[in-house]
Amino acid sequence: MRHILSVTVLNKPGVLARITGLFSRRNFNIDSLNVGETDNPSYSKMTIVVRGDDRTLEQVKKQLHKLINVVKITDLEQSEMVARDLALIRVSCTRKQRTEINQIADTFRAKIVDLSNDSIIIEATGTDNKIEALVEILRDFGIKDIVRTGIVALSRGQLAEKSNKKIS
Repeated sequence: MRHILSVTVLNKPGVLARITGLFSRRNFNIDSLNVGETDNPSYSKMTIVVRGDDRTLEQVKKQLHKLINVVKITDLEQSEMVARDLALIRVSCTRKQRTEINQIADTFRAKIVDLSNDSIIIEATGTDNKIEALVEILRDFGIKDIVRTGIVALSRGQLAEKSNKKIS
C-alpha cells in the first residue's frame, strides 16, 4: 500500500542525508522524495512516498520522530490531500507529427515548452496516474528522455488548518 508522508523539518545541512540514511538502514524504499523550503526559511517540507503495510508505516514514522530536526509528520490520506507530479518528456517527432503530439498534449492539459527539428519537450502536471497515461501514449512516438519530480502534496482546506499548528 502506498503512503504519502508530509514531513516538516528544520532547514539545516545534513537533514536530508539523515532521513534518507534512516530509510536505507531500515531497508525501506522511497518511491519519491521532494524537499522545498516553506514560507518560513527556517523550515523545509518533505513529501515522502513509501510503500508498505500499516506496521511498516508506523515503524517509519517512529524512526522519523526520533530524528532531532524533524518537527512534524503527517500521513496524508488520499481523500484529504491535493497531490501533483510534474514531468518533462522529450519525444521524437517529425514536422508531420507535431500537430498530433500537440493535440495529445492539449488533451492532457500539458504544454509544449521546447521544439526542435527532431523532438519536442512536453511539460505535464497532474496526478501520477495522469502522467503515466500521457507517457504511455507518447511511447508510440519514441520517448527520448523523461524526468519527473515525484509527488508533492498538501492537506486540503480546513483539514490542513485543524492539523497544522503555525510553526514560528
